[in-house]
Amino acid sequence: QLQLVESGGGLVQPGGSLRLSCAASGFTLDYYAIGWFRQAPGKEREKISCISSSGGRTSYADSVKGRFTISKDNAKKTVYLQMNSLKPGDTAVYYCAAKRAIGVLCPTDYTYWGQGTQVTVSS
Repeated sequence: QLQLVESGGGLVQPGGSLRLSCAASGFTLDYYAIGWFRQAPGKEREKISCISSSGGRTSYADSVKGRFTISKDNAKKTVYLQMNSLKPGDTAVYYCAAKRAIGVLCPTDYTYWGQGTQVTVSS
């Protein structure tokens, strides 16, 4: 069974950090572009970061640029999202998604989705 599993969410104070993980099961990530998304209550889903299949190219939404870092370890079949300087506005359910796509940084659609992990930033 092909699936993605996110972990690492939780409650953190403003200014704090969290590292989210997205682990692939049933397939390797070598040929897959990965995206991180988030959805806050009452808001549309937002794409916040992408990484290419090789891990050599990344992109970020303006809302997280300079604070979040995406990385990919194909050997461990895991993608990470390091989140620093967290703000209450970062509170959301965070999802990772994968699409088999060589040479594409941010596909317009993704094939596999994780179940999400809750991130709450509050004092």
